[in-house]
Amino acid sequence: MIRFNKASKRYPGGFQALENISFHLKKGEMSFLTGHSGAGKSTLLKLISAIEPPTGGQVVVNGYDLNKIRAGKIPYFRREIGIIFQDYKLLYDRTVFDNVALPLIVSGTSFRDVGSRVRAALGKVGLSGREKASPI
Repeated sequence: MIRFNKASKRYPGGFQALENISFHLKKGEMSFLTGHSGAGKSTLLKLISAIEPPTGGQVVVNGYDLNKIRAGKIPYFRREIGIIFQDYKLLYDRTVFDNVALPLIVSGTSFRDVGSRVRAALGKVGLSGREKASPI
């Protein structure tokens, strides 16, 4: 569930990216986010994923009030949502295997399970056999 109640985002320097945005998406509901360059699409996604805090209004995702969430709770919140970054957020000094394994290790997945889960994920995206390759 995602709920914006008069949410706003003003960046340092005074740029108003979002102003008084209100909407509600129910669990399982599908929606599309479109708009011209500079319309605030990326800012809205940053608010949903707690990458940026709102400067006004309220943002609630899966029961987490992102206006009040403590920094230590953000990683647990993010484990409940899926984020796919446009710029991939890869570590270029690590192999493909290591890049996929890192979030599993950080989230506490047992080392015994990491290898099979990484290979399964790579298989799903057609990268089987590329475990030792560099990301670029």
